[in-house]
Amino acid sequence: MNRRIKITAVAAASLLLIGVPTAANASPWTWGGWHHSRPAPTPTPDPTPSDDPTADADSASAPPDSSFVEDFNTPALLGQVSSLYQQAWQPYPDGTSGIYAPSKTVSVADGVMNVALGGAGSAGTFGTSAGAWGHVGGTFSVRARAEGGDGNGAAFMLWPSSNNWSDGEIDFPEGNFESSPSGFQHSMVPGRGAEREQIGTNVSWRDWHTYTVNWVPGKSVTYSVDGTVLQTVTHDVPSTPHRFMFQTGNWGASGTLQIDWVSTTE
Repeated sequence: MNRRIKITAVAAASLLLIGVPTAANASPWTWGGWHHSRPAPTPTPDPTPSDDPTADADSASAPPDSSFVEDFNTPALLGQVSSLYQQAWQPYPDGTSGIYAPSKTVSVADGVMNVALGGAGSAGTFGTSAGAWGHVGGTFSVRARAEGGDGNGAAFMLWPSSNNWSDGEIDFPEGNFESSPSGFQHSMVPGRGAEREQIGTNVSWRDWHTYTVNWVPGKSVTYSVDGTVLQTVTHDVPSTPHRFMFQTGNWGASGTLQIDWVSTTE
């Protein structure tokens, strides 16, 4: 399979919302062009450590030594994640864009963050409330899979903290759950952010995989799955602060996006 595919996406009518499927284009839905302002974190109590950490998702694939790592060992019911993981995940406020309600969709059990699909969407930034928006280069990894959720999808991304699309967008993994996830390197030419290069993976959302981006500011972005390099891109490479985050939509079938762990290394 040729991993190098140039794609020109249709620009959304509004740069403040992700494109929402209509009756005309709902099947299949294609992800791309996600633009949201930084949500203000809400002060919450310190998290309570777990006395019984588990890693049922895949104990043989532990997160690497990193400057930030979260392996979701503290159970949290719906509505509790923002308080118990206040130094690991900064959710969008419920009601953002009329799409997202993380307090109603995100929970943690058995060492896995579970994101419910088929109702409200979910979105949030990984990292501490103070440091999550200041990444300039580094290695960003997530181990994830999805059950169900056909017609929906997810995008894990490095999005510019300036909210200026031409500062560069790096998506990995991204795609519909019933298809294979990809990486997307977006153009940094002003007005051409919808143009992007696709990096195929030949893997399925239905299986556990570790997706890694190694970003060298202004020089290169390398995409890897399970430690195997797929491609290194040397054009449209950001050099300004970004945040590492994910989003799911509020459409499609019911299911669960599962996140075993996430890590970043500066």
